[in-house]
Amino acid sequence: MTLTSRRYRIRAAPGRGPRWFIYLALAALGINLALGATRDLGYSRSVTPGLVEKFSAKFGRGNSMRLGNWQNFVRAVPAEQRAGNELVLLSSVNAFFNGVPFVSDLAQWGIGDYWASPAEMLASNGGDCEDYSIAKYFTLKELGVPIGRLRITYVKAVRLNQAHMVLAYYPEPNAVPLILDNLVGTVKPASERDDLVPVYSFNDEDVLFARQGQPDARVGSSSQIRLWRALLDKLEMELLY
Repeated sequence: MTLTSRRYRIRAAPGRGPRWFIYLALAALGINLALGATRDLGYSRSVTPGLVEKFSAKFGRGNSMRLGNWQNFVRAVPAEQRAGNELVLLSSVNAFFNGVPFVSDLAQWGIGDYWASPAEMLASNGGDCEDYSIAKYFTLKELGVPIGRLRITYVKAVRLNQAHMVLAYYPEPNAVPLILDNLVGTVKPASERDDLVPVYSFNDEDVLFARQGQPDARVGSSSQIRLWRALLDKLEMELLY
């Protein structure tokens, strides 16, 4: 994996460019050109009593304990972790959400691709790679990590030969990112994750496509990824309960 700049680079196999995989990603997610702002949506403190009751009817009473554990976890993170001990903070958040059982979208929701909100993931007690990455992203934001350091990253998992999603953390603009992944319990630098081939990444501000040997391509800052927009709409609705 080539990591010569702030973002992942795609390492193409000899004689085969990565463009085919980008096209699949675009087709699967219905990408437009940028993202909406999330403001304070998706945080543990935004869980309302009404939302807990709604989820209790849908998923059972155990959801209240799981959502409470999330809120207690966020409140219990020491100030020194928030202020500077980044590896401990990342590892804590990674471990917390990796404790949620993996369940495929088809098994859990009856459809091939569904992005759950963090509260929905915990209430239902299951999620897949997108759900882990999204929940970690919003929780780190709530803990004060600047969104410029966080990028939800769509990759190809080489050993699994399938699409996958992780959360990348950039301590500095040109640094090798640290990867939070539900497949690996330890937070590792991307330079140690040659099993992942990055395709594109996004956060609240923009979408970037990785391009071998060239700067990452910024494709917008204010339009939408279809499933991301649906997630933001869902977070807005959760506040109404």
